Amino acid sequence: MKNYIDLTDENTVIVTSDEGYAGQRADAAAAAVCESLGLPLTRSAVQKLAEAGALTLKGKPVKKNYKLAAGDVLILSLPEPEALDVAPENIPLDVVYEDGDIIVINKPAGMVVHPAPGHLSGTLVSALLYHCGTSLSGIGGVMRPGIVHRIDKDTTGLICVAKNDFSHTFLSDQLKDHSMSRTYEALCIGRLPETRGKVDAPIGRSTSDRKKMAVRAGGREAVTHYEVIGEYTPKEGGAVSHLRLELETGRTHQIRVHMAYVGHPLLGDGVYGGAGTAFEKRHPALFTGQCLHASRLRLTHPRTGELMTFVAPRPENLEKIIKLLTE
Repeated sequence: MKNYIDLTDENTVIVTSDEGYAGQRADAAAAAVCESLGLPLTRSAVQKLAEAGALTLKGKPVKKNYKLAAGDVLILSLPEPEALDVAPENIPLDVVYEDGDIIVINKPAGMVVHPAPGHLSGTLVSALLYHCGTSLSGIGGVMRPGIVHRIDKDTTGLICVAKNDFSHTFLSDQLKDHSMSRTYEALCIGRLPETRGKVDAPIGRSTSDRKKMAVRAGGREAVTHYEVIGEYTPKEGGAVSHLRLELETGRTHQIRVHMAYVGHPLLGDGVYGGAGTAFEKRHPALFTGQCLHASRLRLTHPRTGELMTFVAPRPENLEKIIKLLTE
């Protein structure tokens, strides 16, 4: 399956359908590709574009509910970018690396990556607009300039941002072919049966709660590799495992959903069942959400071709939590 932005036209998204998309609705397939590219287009937004004739097959408009056949190639023509209405904000950034093409940030807990309803200020995008000015890729659209990949609000650690469209496309391709390596550290509840393993389970929007993701039939492929690097028995009871995780894919909430799916939700994760332990109740000031940290990022520089590795130390609260667990 090959999904990409046509470099001859930044306002065109091409969806190449193979057997994986055969039988799916055109709007669903196009929306899935837009999500993988970091474009701020929901399925309803794609449907509106389709109704306006912007979704075509062999040069002719297709309806939003058209079912794709193997070999179909959809072209979604995006509207011209709107003027950016997200205000730059002078928010301090922990810059790990920066040059004319990319900037790597160590994101703190509590910072939302891009604006969304309820989070229109205080975002990483607002901070980047102040720090970088106009030097950010436009591919992410109005609300996500330069954003190639995301981490959750309460997840800490490394995120790479593109400062031009060439770099954005180059980095997006690395995400798709899995040559960009993203390593996380996490604390989860319980002891896993094996010290190494893989969770291979499709993830899609939850049918019971649209704010959550879930493992379900019809979801998108999602693969997470894990290794147990520590096991702790807190004084308050229970067990906690310290994990190193590698993402093979990058679905929304992937690590959190996968670990909850195998019965070991992340410690402190109130959305997916990991909050409310006796240990957390005894040390509430140390918890800002799920114990998940993007600790290592490895990528090929889009301009120089250099293989680069970035490392972010654990945040202070996670260090304290681990120290308490080992006492």
